[in-house]
Amino acid sequence: MNIAVGIDVSKGKSVVAAMRPFGEVALPPREFLHTSADLSALTESLRLIDGNTRVILEATGRYHEPIVVVLRDAGIFVSIVNPKLIKDFGNNSLRKVKTDKADAVKTARYGLEYWEEMREHTETDTVRQQLKLFLRQYNLHMKTVVALQNNLILLLDSVFPEVNELFKSPVRDDGHHKWVDFVCTFYHRDCVSGVSVSAFSERYHKWCKRKGYNFSTAKAAELHAASREMVVTMPKNALTKALITSAAGQLIAATTALATLKSEFIRLAATLPEYEIVNSMYGVGDITGAQLMAEIGDVRRFANRGALIAFAGVDPGVNESGKHSAQSVRTTKRGSPHLRKTLFQIVSTHLKNSPEEEPVYQFIDRKRAEGKPYLVYMTAAANKFLRIYHAKVKEYLNGLDSVERNT
Repeated sequence: MNIAVGIDVSKGKSVVAAMRPFGEVALPPREFLHTSADLSALTESLRLIDGNTRVILEATGRYHEPIVVVLRDAGIFVSIVNPKLIKDFGNNSLRKVKTDKADAVKTARYGLEYWEEMREHTETDTVRQQLKLFLRQYNLHMKTVVALQNNLILLLDSVFPEVNELFKSPVRDDGHHKWVDFVCTFYHRDCVSGVSVSAFSERYHKWCKRKGYNFSTAKAAELHAASREMVVTMPKNALTKALITSAAGQLIAATTALATLKSEFIRLAATLPEYEIVNSMYGVGDITGAQLMAEIGDVRRFANRGALIAFAGVDPGVNESGKHSAQSVRTTKRGSPHLRKTLFQIVSTHLKNSPEEEPVYQFIDRKRAEGKPYLVYMTAAANKFLRIYHAKVKEYLNGLDSVERNT
């Protein structure tokens, strides 16, 4: 007999209830702490129940992860469900009951109702959760880097104006910017203009060799000439040096941490089976590809492309009642805002580069020719990209599964 175990998860504890078909209670609602002793007791309680047991719980940030790890290690079927689906399920009562016990029972009833549609949480899903965590941290560090960079440029406007614009070198793999390393040593305009061109060129040459940057005599002369034209408002002294080097040091630490995070999540993303096919799509790079795979997860959990589009929240809404039928309705925006941001970046790449052979750009161009507003054709293009993504990635993953079964 099928037994659905519903778990209402909260921080540090959960309420568990098990139901059989026709409303029969197999395990009354009971609270378990997220400790090794209580989770072991939960595992034993579930093993004592006769029948085909499946555990259903909501995705609740990181709170549900200890339960998932313990139950999966015990060989118990665990399925993680979108909270919106359970919230909208079975609301056929005039009374509003919101307790942990009631939510656990409701989750169990949802599991019985959609028993055949339950998808087991796998090791690959755990990798995707780790990837999502890396990307959340990456986005947080990126905001910090932008703030620190703007702060340093603001400070340099008083001692070495627009020095950052004198360097065109790309960011190194370790996160270092040449202009930031430069101002750590040459923190004031007078550090450059206060000596002769030859003296600065020699010092700059030694600095480039020490830091691992390319040296150019012409670049040294350019920096010296530009510094002599700058107007500064703060003197060259120990206080100014401490101020600039401190701000530059904070920025270097942040960019180094950001580079480390980037290399780690790219390495983690490369372990996913769909990595190559996703990164081969136009407009998708290392970062956006990892974001797509982390936010969407296993694309096979979406029954059709419409389900994926609804998850992303780029599906057009519907507003009809009687004779009224709205012609222009906003998108639902019920899904992941991080996914929508990634889609906007990808579509923007299409718009900027105008690849005539790409179907997404062709779609954008057609909608613009029809006179559609900017947000309308950008959202429609995101919708189009997701349809292509669903078809390509799902076909690829199904092909891999077929090969594994045949071998």
